[in-house]
Amino acid sequence: MIEHLTKDSFKQKVFDYQNSRVYRFEGERPVVIDFYTNWCVPCKTIAPILEELQREYEGKVDIYKVDSDMEKELVKAFNVRSIPTLMFVPVEGQPQVGCGAVSKGELKHFFNQVFHI
Repeated sequence: MIEHLTKDSFKQKVFDYQNSRVYRFEGERPVVIDFYTNWCVPCKTIAPILEELQREYEGKVDIYKVDSDMEKELVKAFNVRSIPTLMFVPVEGQPQVGCGAVSKGELKHFFNQVFHI
């Protein structure tokens, strides 16, 4: 099961955006963050794909979800304007953002391109 992040767990596991002016990743492995809502049909479409990828890439990539209706501060802090929005966070380098439901093949391509795995 994919872990849901709150503002506080996001700051511990990804980036403490409130207390740091310079981006610094807090995790050990690359991260994918799914900004979603429960009522979003494309979000529901991509959810089982992310679950599959979590099992497939276990120990290589961490996948998290952020409920955009509940975590409005995170949505605002990261300028999320549409859902689903996926944030790809490499261990080194800047996060990259993609919007919309994409296929498993496209996600694997992003994993290779952004995370080099």
